[in-house]
Amino acid sequence: MHRVLGDRRAVLILIGPALLVYTLIMLVPMLWSLGYSFTKGNAIDGFTGNGLGNFQRMFTDPDVRQALWFTAKYAVTVTVGQVVAGYLLALLYVFFLKRASALIRTLVFFPVVLPTVAVGLLFKNFFQVAPQTGPVNSLLNAVGIESVDWFGSAGHAFWVLIVMDIWRSMGFYAVLLFAGLVDIPDEVLESARLDGASGLRLVRHIVLPMSFAVLMSSLIFSINGTLKVFDSIMALTGGGPGNSTSPLTLYMFQTSFTYSEYGYGSTIALLLTVVCLLVTLVVFRVSRRDLTKD
Repeated sequence: MHRVLGDRRAVLILIGPALLVYTLIMLVPMLWSLGYSFTKGNAIDGFTGNGLGNFQRMFTDPDVRQALWFTAKYAVTVTVGQVVAGYLLALLYVFFLKRASALIRTLVFFPVVLPTVAVGLLFKNFFQVAPQTGPVNSLLNAVGIESVDWFGSAGHAFWVLIVMDIWRSMGFYAVLLFAGLVDIPDEVLESARLDGASGLRLVRHIVLPMSFAVLMSSLIFSINGTLKVFDSIMALTGGGPGNSTSPLTLYMFQTSFTYSEYGYGSTIALLLTVVCLLVTLVVFRVSRRDLTKD
């Protein structure tokens, strides 16, 4: 292997095709979009130079601030929910269900493979108030509480989104974290138990530190996915009521393809890219600091 990796021609043959595909699919469109951010117009009317006009508009646009705030709030809430729920499920698989966890893992993972539109329609029916009362409102009515218009207010719609996306994705993070937990040597766990560690003490002092790397990987994966959320919001609320549940991705989509402002849409896309990059760097810095302390 050392001989192969030391041969530049072999390295080029191995990584060249993947690098070419990545460049054509990722890097070229990113640079193209960056160029559009300095223009205004559309494909029909043509494009003209706009200098820094799109950036000036973005910094003074209240819709961008609202979308950025919603994106941050959504990303933090769903990321914490996904990773915490996934970690608790992984602990359940490893320490309680053990070999009998295969069926439960499959059932919990099943929502991950469902189409997002199908999941959105499912939750719409669960929480609908009219023309037919959904199961959630029926349950509220059964205990003497009036029906709630879950999609009529920003607060209610936000929490329905949170519940849906955590339920839909926690199975994936459970399997990812489960793979990290099963790599912990049984001898280490047994030694800790002999020393008196059990329950929360075992998780806090042994399991959590030894699964920290996969936990941070899950966190980075989750935060980047939630910052770029689009399909679940489009399927469930469409950004409503009003634009109260519109993230940066949906605002960028509407700006570019509904209002044909491709230059301004590219500027919003650049903002989202920078936000994702900064958040990833912060998480990496924090994780490296914690690993150094350990």
